[in-house]
Amino acid sequence: MLSGLLPSALQYLIASLVWSKEPLSEPFHPQSLAFELRHEHGLSYHDRVVFRDTVSSALTQQDFTLTSSRVKVHRPASVADFMSARFRQSSTIPWDETEVEGPDVTNRQTLQTLAKMAANAYQEPTDKEWYDLGAEWNNSYPFGWEPDADGFRGHIFATPDNSTVVISVKGTSAGWYTGGGGPTTRKDKLNDNLLFSCCCARVGPTWSTVCGCYEGNYKCDQGCLEKSLAEDSLFYSVGVNLYNNVTYMYPNSNIWLVGHSLGGSLGSLVGVTFGVPAVAFEAPGDKLAAKRLHLPSPPSTQHVTHVYHTADPIPQGTCTGVRSVCAIAGFALETGCHIGKVIRYDTVSKLGWSVDARTHGIHVIVDRLLAEDWDNEDSGINMTIPGFYEEEDCVDCHNWEFGDFRNASVAMCASIP
Repeated sequence: MLSGLLPSALQYLIASLVWSKEPLSEPFHPQSLAFELRHEHGLSYHDRVVFRDTVSSALTQQDFTLTSSRVKVHRPASVADFMSARFRQSSTIPWDETEVEGPDVTNRQTLQTLAKMAANAYQEPTDKEWYDLGAEWNNSYPFGWEPDADGFRGHIFATPDNSTVVISVKGTSAGWYTGGGGPTTRKDKLNDNLLFSCCCARVGPTWSTVCGCYEGNYKCDQGCLEKSLAEDSLFYSVGVNLYNNVTYMYPNSNIWLVGHSLGGSLGSLVGVTFGVPAVAFEAPGDKLAAKRLHLPSPPSTQHVTHVYHTADPIPQGTCTGVRSVCAIAGFALETGCHIGKVIRYDTVSKLGWSVDARTHGIHVIVDRLLAEDWDNEDSGINMTIPGFYEEEDCVDCHNWEFGDFRNASVAMCASIP
């Protein structure tokens, strides 16, 4: 068992070791990978990253099978360059381009398997909603899943030879679209409203905002926003620490990240940070959050894949306004621009679905969209999923003005005799 937060210096040392600059030296051939559940991770109520080993079983090797492919990624030439760029608020750093083994996101069965991993991040193996794939799972509460644990949760899967490890991150636990709440709901909502709102989740004058950055008349102080996202206890920082813990445990493995909703965006942000493949399902737009976190922008983010459908307003940033279901539930999910490439299922035009936040649940993706091939007759291309979609001219929070209003006000007052 590995628990606790690694010291920052050790985190940077580990990251510098695992950011390999060497490309794959041998010809790559797509292959099927079988995963077994190894660990369950979570953030305890003491804000500690904790792991629990699961019971080993030969049957677990049959649980999660998917197809891999070669993926091009960009990683900072050094951890020092990356951290310095974040502190300097600059994206101009040297990048190393390499290729790693990643999931074949053009394969429907692969996407469905990853979606099942994302769905199981919400559950314990004994829960009825767990996707039962014939394994004998651990029946006890692991660390991070105790009734009073209220933070970061998920599962860790690995191939039998440890060549590939998948970190599955839980998204928001909210009864209005997942079917139940839970002890993590408060922190989930806090992270949602910090990462995906325009300005501290200020939907209307009666809202209690999650940070004090609003300056009136649709103006928001940029420095205040960025400082609000820098807390070590917030989920992005926890995710970075979790990744470092996993690389410490599996220093020679390919590591992928998957998640749904908030969990998908967190996986995407960590994937960009470390240059590792990530697949996010029905996730809110994460581009604005990456900018506010000062993540240096690599030459390409095509190792990150977002999958969503058009009947779900949340990943499109349209579940907004004081009368929206999101606002009524206390969420300000206002961003719709995504990092990387997008696979968009047009369920409204092609299937006649109505736009409804209740279609946001991961089980809609697993049991309905990815359960059968997608009809691509209109494109003339024989594919089992939609082709990659371009979010053209995507701009978040266009009605808002962001700037250094507070320092400007201080300077103005100081100049008055």
